[in-house]
Amino acid sequence: MVDRWWGNLLPKIAPFLYDEGGPIVMVQIENEYGSYGDDKAYLRHLVTVARRHLGDDVILYTTDGGTRETLEKGTIRGDTVFSAVDFSTGDDPRPIFKLQKEYNAPGKSPPLSAEFYTGWLTHWGENIANTGAHFTAAALDRILSLKGSAVLYMAHGGTNFGFYNGANTGADEFDYKPDLTSMIMMHQLENLVMWTMQSSKTLRGVVKRHSAASIPSVPSNNEKKGYNMIQLQKTESLFDLIDKIDPIGVVESENPTSMESVGQMFGFLLYTSAYAAKGPRRQFVHTKLEHDRAQVFISCPSEDNGGRPTYIGVENMGRINYGSHLFDQKGILSPVYLDGNILKSWKMVAIPFQNLNEVLDINPHNQ
Repeated sequence: MVDRWWGNLLPKIAPFLYDEGGPIVMVQIENEYGSYGDDKAYLRHLVTVARRHLGDDVILYTTDGGTRETLEKGTIRGDTVFSAVDFSTGDDPRPIFKLQKEYNAPGKSPPLSAEFYTGWLTHWGENIANTGAHFTAAALDRILSLKGSAVLYMAHGGTNFGFYNGANTGADEFDYKPDLTSMIMMHQLENLVMWTMQSSKTLRGVVKRHSAASIPSVPSNNEKKGYNMIQLQKTESLFDLIDKIDPIGVVESENPTSMESVGQMFGFLLYTSAYAAKGPRRQFVHTKLEHDRAQVFISCPSEDNGGRPTYIGVENMGRINYGSHLFDQKGILSPVYLDGNILKSWKMVAIPFQNLNEVLDINPHNQ
């Protein structure tokens, strides 16, 4: 998979390398791999593939946390690949840069913080992460005072496309922490413009003080526009969509399957099964959803006492994208019990919400 992906990607990058007159001075082959892996053969294979497409002159590098354990696992000693580090903003960079030297060839270990955090992300349910501009500038000043370099992460904020999202874990995989889809990593949103201007000015002052060359002038501010209140309008009911929109097709299976198995990588998946009530109707639903959120809908009983449709809409809250629990399947991953009985004969309907104006036919297939 890596060979196929890089085989498509790297030839597109090659014309933009520094030696070709482009802006790309270094190419990173792995990111914080030492936090969850230690396969040196894999790392060397990445070097081989990168050299095949990019040549021998480009600088290849890895980035790992500034600890001996992560650097030992995630780097290739010597001068084949440059080893950079990252660490929390405010940490003392001296011992970390000293440790970095051990994993590079002698005389070839310029201090580099490859992820200098100008702020931090926020998980759902937390207060918005707040990092002061002066605190960040002081941390950058300490790095530059050691003749070090830093890559600002992030230089500016942004947000994810569509339903793309991510998550972290705490002490273990059950301590699940989904991220906000915004990557602004800064002050309160209402102070976005003011904070950005203050932070940029403060960081520019630090860079200017340590730079022998002049730095570019500040570009003019883009005009901001206020859109006032936006009135949302209902387009379709969820249950009206079941028979109308399904670009992937309905998957039929004896047991519920994961989102990945039906090709729905992000967004929502609707599970539906029929249930014939027996005895008192308590309507208690139980299943295992470690990292997602579900809404359960049970239709009203019919006069003929036939099967009653049961719907479970599952929202992909974000896959874990850091650490040792990266294999994070989404959706219903275990049997579903209703009133103590296991439900069988499921249909999985992908609800991508890409364009509700496009109504596509359903092509059922079994799994």
